[in-house]
Amino acid sequence: MSVSYWNDRVVQSKEKVEVDIVVIGGGIAGHSAAYWLQKEDPSLRIALVEKHHLGDGATGRNAGFITCGSVEHFNRLVDTHGVDKAKEIWSFSEKNLQLLKEHIIKDNPDSTHFEEKGSFSLASENGEFKELQKTANLMSSLGIEVELVNEGQVRSRLGAEGFVGGIKYCDDASVNPIKLLQKIRNEMKGATNVSFYEHNEVYSIDSDGDQRIVKTNKAHFHTSLVILATNGYSKNLNSYFKDKIFPTRGQILITEPIAPFMEGPCYANFVLDYFRQLPTGELIIGGFRQLQKDVEVGLSDEITDVIQVALEEFLQKHLPACKEKKITHRWSGVMGFSADGQPMVGALPSDNQIYFLGGFTAHGLGLAFNTGKTLTDLIYGREVPGFITAKRWN
Repeated sequence: MSVSYWNDRVVQSKEKVEVDIVVIGGGIAGHSAAYWLQKEDPSLRIALVEKHHLGDGATGRNAGFITCGSVEHFNRLVDTHGVDKAKEIWSFSEKNLQLLKEHIIKDNPDSTHFEEKGSFSLASENGEFKELQKTANLMSSLGIEVELVNEGQVRSRLGAEGFVGGIKYCDDASVNPIKLLQKIRNEMKGATNVSFYEHNEVYSIDSDGDQRIVKTNKAHFHTSLVILATNGYSKNLNSYFKDKIFPTRGQILITEPIAPFMEGPCYANFVLDYFRQLPTGELIIGGFRQLQKDVEVGLSDEITDVIQVALEEFLQKHLPACKEKKITHRWSGVMGFSADGQPMVGALPSDNQIYFLGGFTAHGLGLAFNTGKTLTDLIYGREVPGFITAKRWN
């Protein structure tokens, strides 16, 4: 999203591409928007444009959790929004998983390493466990399936030490995020008008009458409609997002394969830290942003000693099966946190031919597919949930 004058001149004659819609961003949000738009109208000519390779951003750098709800525990959602709105937010994410299973996963979960084993929130002390119990009781009363687990069950079912108990969200899932993107593209193969342009860095969106020209380092895309699926990077393309979507870094590491020992993905420390065992045996863990809140902001893709050491120490302290296991990869990724923790769709107030979706607040896999559908509904004049529309900022 930043191309120098000198490098821009390297390509002397840039390709002119004429399409109906340009989607900027090659992660789960961009793929979801393209999928639902071509499903709405297979004749649409859609170009999906990505700065690096598809899935290079947060989608290909997360831990693969497909979890219901949002960044806050359900009881805190209720405290903030009331029961009805909290249930609507939760139901939206349940629908996201349902749509993924129906349209993408289908009857071949192994193709994406998809597992529907639920997820656990673990408490390291009694005060936290009491809040989780309160959450479980509230959710059960509203028909959301959860299970309380005690200290012994945490140890026997998850191989985790140092936790007094927790709750299981029974309907959560996990996936290989890059394989998921590939599967979405496979589902669009019948839509011959959808094209993917990797290594095209957008540096300008200009107007020419009723046309918008999306300029990259390689091509000029002439289109009637632009969709920004850039999440944490959105403010680089338009200042509208500066006080709405904040780039926030997350760090992760992964071990060599270990014999299976964990029932399902886990959260700890009120969802700030998270870990799971992959179907292939590796243990992946991320989080601990709270240790360097002033550092884990912005667009820099790097890891820090403080957080990486904390991640490794967590494994050694709480997961005995990981002791002495080799760390094979360490990485970070930039997410987009919204100002109120909920995703957003809309059109720029300054240009109603530029739409957007983003602000997934560390729950992109759990929200983006349904958000892409919601954006399509908005574009075609259908009603969308109030909690997700950007009009809430007006």
